Amino acid sequence: MNQSPSSSPFRPAWWLPGGHFETLWPNLVRPRQALVLRRERITLPDGDFLSLDWGPDPGGPIVLLLHGLAGGSGSGYAIRLMRALHAQGFWAGTMHFRGASGEPNRKLRSYHMGEADDPGFVFRYLRRKYSRRAFAAVGVSLGGSALLHSLVGMEEGAGPQVAVAISVPFRLPDAEQRLNRGLSKLYQWYILGQLKRQWHRKCRVLARMDLCQGLNEIRTFRQFDSRITAPFHGFADVDDYYARASSIHALAEIRVPTLLIQARNDPFMTPESLPDAAGLSDQVILESLARGGHAGFLEGSGRSYLERRVPQFLRQHLGQDQTARIDPAEGGS
Repeated sequence: MNQSPSSSPFRPAWWLPGGHFETLWPNLVRPRQALVLRRERITLPDGDFLSLDWGPDPGGPIVLLLHGLAGGSGSGYAIRLMRALHAQGFWAGTMHFRGASGEPNRKLRSYHMGEADDPGFVFRYLRRKYSRRAFAAVGVSLGGSALLHSLVGMEEGAGPQVAVAISVPFRLPDAEQRLNRGLSKLYQWYILGQLKRQWHRKCRVLARMDLCQGLNEIRTFRQFDSRITAPFHGFADVDDYYARASSIHALAEIRVPTLLIQARNDPFMTPESLPDAAGLSDQVILESLARGGHAGFLEGSGRSYLERRVPQFLRQHLGQDQTARIDPAEGGS
């Protein structure tokens, strides 16, 4: 049961030739109509904080979205997914990792591909606060990797009841090499620019300008991860980070229904990076699609396949009894 095509298969947009166009168009051209969002700040156990952006609550199950590297609730995929989930009765929100909400966080720590503690804390917080509500999580790219890590070892009733992970770079050494080749270098250049700007703001807030020395000379993810990610997040070095944060190792241990949606022409990785059936638990389903790019999956109609497939999978596994709406004024707790 590890390969399961949807009842309405993906029909890629004929007018987007190749993985680069399928990645860039849906992620750079943002939908005009986005949900009105309400921000909630959550204080973390170490005194730092992160922010949740919530759409309107129609009374259905809660779906928390975990964004990709340098992304957030304003990313094209997040706007589309939250809007589609809301239209089908889900209460959708985006969890911003530390420092990704537009406001620098209070600690040197930020987030990375293997981040499990912060999502786990937020999952437990939401399950306690809204104990009468069904709960699901969706992660995109880095957010998908963090989600998969957080599902491993999660105690029953503390995490999502169902999960979806999209365009996950399962093997970080492979992804790092792929992003140093050809046009894929453009994604690395753009995302690194965003990360450097975030880090410069953090240096000013923390009054630690020494940490920004030489930051502008960084040209690759490997350099950034060696200088910033590994030392500030408890890894011995960049190779230790890439080994331990590769989510390929988590897939056999997941115990909640989880859908993986991947494109074999994703310019952030290679087809060989995808997991095989032997490495998946019986709760994990892989949809390996020939096309779609990275977090794109745009169809000929101009809508994303994710807008159809994600709500469909969540409803299928939450069950009709748990998707019944409640009065949002009751809080659901």
